[in-house]
Amino acid sequence: MAVIIDGKATAAAINAETKVMVESLTRRFRAPGLAVVLVGDDPASQVYVRNKVRTCGELGIRSELHRLDREATEAEVLALISRLNSDELIDGILVQSPPPKHIDEGRIIAAIDPEKDVDCFCERNVGRLLIGEREGFMPCTPWGIMELLRHYEIEVSGKHAVVIGRSNIVGKPMATLLMRKAAGANATVTVVHSGTPDITRFTRDADILIAAIGKPEFVRGSMIKPGAVVIDVGINRIEDPAGGKGRLVGDVCFAEAERIASAITPVPGGVGPMTIAGLMRNACLAALWHLER
Repeated sequence: MAVIIDGKATAAAINAETKVMVESLTRRFRAPGLAVVLVGDDPASQVYVRNKVRTCGELGIRSELHRLDREATEAEVLALISRLNSDELIDGILVQSPPPKHIDEGRIIAAIDPEKDVDCFCERNVGRLLIGEREGFMPCTPWGIMELLRHYEIEVSGKHAVVIGRSNIVGKPMATLLMRKAAGANATVTVVHSGTPDITRFTRDADILIAAIGKPEFVRGSMIKPGAVVIDVGINRIEDPAGGKGRLVGDVCFAEAERIASAITPVPGGVGPMTIAGLMRNACLAALWHLER
């Protein structure tokens, strides 16, 4: 049976370090300030935002939650971001994704001051990542995954890593971090996606398999190389046909994968807590840069 990669415990250890940073910043400067913008009433987004705001409180980060009605215009969102960009007490800005369909998410991301872009989504921060700069924000979920691999002493250098999914949030930056010329990286990376014929041909060759495709239990046991490390980024709710609460599952069929993999992340409790830990770390970095300016 596979080793269970415990994201909750690893995130708790990282958050403890972040809390020390927060305390130091608070003594020298002030508490880091994070603004979270939620547009609309998507249930999943509300849960994610609630978890982020709660973690801010636990670590001593000052958070501001800005709720906008789902009918809010793009101009209203941009006006709020402009105000937050100018607010000296706000170090980081996060706009919960995805916004309602009538709002252009690309324009929203582009409007955030790069020095407050704690999600690492804007062009400048993504470009810094691609050219291999070590300083600056790291994308929260991919960074969290790299930290899990490091914490569990999983060798990455020289390994074949396969990433399922090519999103700007996970797939593309994940591939970039894995193939960086840096300690804990140096993997050979393949990215597969909805346009890839015979995905299994690639996943069966992966030493490290990272699933971020947004399809419940898409990865079956037959798609996994025996002894591979499986990282499940997905979080999907499967409804109960009997009308009950349903259940959360990842992009990997855990019951099948656990018997084949050498190590695997659960859902929930795997990658999710690490994403929030990465966000808290970025908020602290933003405050530190603000102090040093």
